[in-house]
Amino acid sequence: MQRIFSLTLMLGIAMTLNAQRITYPNTAKVDHTDEYFGTSISDPYRWLENDTAQNTEVWVQAQNAVTNAYLDKIPFRNAIKNRLTELWDYARYSAPYNKGKYYIFSKNDGLQNQSVVYYQQGLTGEAKVLIDPNKLSQDGTVALQGTSFSQNQKYFAYSVSASGSDWQEIYVKDMATGALLKDKLEYVKFTGMAWLGDEGFFYSGYTKPADEMTKYSAKTEYQKVFYHKIGTPQSADKLIYEDKEHPLRYVSAGLTEDKRFLILGISEGTDGSEIKVKDLKDKNSKGFITVVKGFDTNADVIDNVGGRLLVQTNHGAPNYKVVSIDPKNPDPKNWKTIIPEKAYKLSHVGTGGGKLFASYLKDANSYIEQYNYSGVRDRVVELPGLGTAGGFGAEKNNKFFFYTFTSFTYPATIFKYDIATGKSTVYRKSEAKVNPDNYVTEQVFYPSKDGTKVPMFITYKKGLKKDGTNPAMLYAYGGFNINLTPGFTVANIPFLDNGGIYCQANLRGGGEYGEEWHKKGMLANKQNVFDDFIAAAEYLVKEKYTSSEKLAIRGGSNGGLLVGACMTQRPDLFKVAIPQVGVLDMLRYQKFTVGWGWVVEYGSSDKQEDFNYLIKYSPLHNLKKGTCYPATLITTADHDDRVVPAHSFKFAAALQEAQGCDNPALIRIDTKAGHGAGKPTSKTIEELADIWAFTLYNMGETYK
Repeated sequence: MQRIFSLTLMLGIAMTLNAQRITYPNTAKVDHTDEYFGTSISDPYRWLENDTAQNTEVWVQAQNAVTNAYLDKIPFRNAIKNRLTELWDYARYSAPYNKGKYYIFSKNDGLQNQSVVYYQQGLTGEAKVLIDPNKLSQDGTVALQGTSFSQNQKYFAYSVSASGSDWQEIYVKDMATGALLKDKLEYVKFTGMAWLGDEGFFYSGYTKPADEMTKYSAKTEYQKVFYHKIGTPQSADKLIYEDKEHPLRYVSAGLTEDKRFLILGISEGTDGSEIKVKDLKDKNSKGFITVVKGFDTNADVIDNVGGRLLVQTNHGAPNYKVVSIDPKNPDPKNWKTIIPEKAYKLSHVGTGGGKLFASYLKDANSYIEQYNYSGVRDRVVELPGLGTAGGFGAEKNNKFFFYTFTSFTYPATIFKYDIATGKSTVYRKSEAKVNPDNYVTEQVFYPSKDGTKVPMFITYKKGLKKDGTNPAMLYAYGGFNINLTPGFTVANIPFLDNGGIYCQANLRGGGEYGEEWHKKGMLANKQNVFDDFIAAAEYLVKEKYTSSEKLAIRGGSNGGLLVGACMTQRPDLFKVAIPQVGVLDMLRYQKFTVGWGWVVEYGSSDKQEDFNYLIKYSPLHNLKKGTCYPATLITTADHDDRVVPAHSFKFAAALQEAQGCDNPALIRIDTKAGHGAGKPTSKTIEELADIWAFTLYNMGETYK
């Protein structure tokens, strides 16, 4: 039967490509129905969830053949790719950070698939290669995920992933000899490496998957914390913490800078946390103490002052505050406020030179304050302008550190910051082959459906006329308490130079305005996010930045859900839709890999109350046959084990069946790639070229 099924798919690959109609591969439908609280929901493409089956692989090949044939006929596709390659070809550096006698930084010469990590003694020493991920695979698809030095820099541990998967392997290098040790840790993901001296480190891992074939789609459960002693096999690692009663929890391990406290951060998903600590200097300690109970609030341990912990928390403070907690008396009534909540969100607190660096967001722009450990403010850190600053952190004995500043028209620049004086000096300017003075960014505030004011950044080339004829790309995310802040990228330059407008909206569901802003865009309030995005599009049309015939929308992951929901709710408003690695089946997302972790954000179809609102916006379930949907290019990848490709597969099949006009409904399925992190430069450029070419072509634009 499978052979016949596969042959049917292959026969359907025949197609014609002209201005009128695309013939898509025939996608078989099965008679499958699920019952949800008395409601029958058909799932005719359920078979596409089996990503390793032969018939699915044949379907993928057939879809890619149609998509590639379409993209090949766009006359300026290669011109855009060549321009992106030219723009990308400049040296890019990370800000250096200090570990003992070493300074460490990463550098990409320009078109290297992966950035190389270097180390040097002092700021003037010779830079030497610490780890070059490009040598770990021929095609650049093995990426570095995490790095960590042992306390005295005797060892260097690093984790890598292959083909974009979340699964990682950890290796250890001897710094004196440069030799790779025999130590190799497998079946880990979402982990750090917290060293205790030079002897070993704590990490988070999983039991070996029962079936290697399904490890990229099967539900991932029972994360544990282990201690690995250098020179011993992984099988000898000591189990530090596990929770047999709650398989669907994440647990991470960290240490305070003085190595006194071992900290466990536990969560039941992407929102809400519990903090447990163990005093490693207390010989009478019998185990972990819960200092912040889960899971109604979010908390992070910043550092300790003797036996007390400094913690960032939104307990009773939606915009977050910093408190001091005695682990032996952790009841919130005993907490001491160090930095009180402000009118704007405290997004992160770093430490360095015995100081606290509070990073706030003011209308999605960075605002930094320096405090002492008692909560007395030393100063406001002067930044070059409105934009995004990151990297405010160092060790207690450091006198200075490096941070990066960027905005839409300000290429990433590295600054050296003197902790005692508060003076910032340019350390390394960007070498991007772009003149930022050619572009302008404005921030506007537009009303959403319910009157809520929502901010949006709009970037375009100077001299542009707002006459409603300009192509525009609207990008957003709107979820998981994630902040979208200004940042420069050469990826948008071909579009901007071609008369395009790039727009980034800060929707509810994000974290730009604290937990209240987040809550107004999650669970039963998720429709607010879509309303905010639709209102952004309407604003751009009303103010004549663009028109519906020249407007594209794009988003990835949760942003892919955003695009999918909005194109099904307002197909008339957009000309082009680019849902990337999207969560598109809201009734079954929790069944795969770590999808269960998003239930706190979305809700679950396993609960009737949640099903009632999920079914109203789930993109897969709201396609209506005969409707004219925007020209759509769905993107996903075969090794995406964060948002499994089945979401995009099923949505593409359903959209192709439903499409009521000649607008294309295509899917681009990358190979040896994942959710996005660690994607090689070559694959990134190819994908962006396809997206911009598809967008301009379907707007009736040319590329000049």
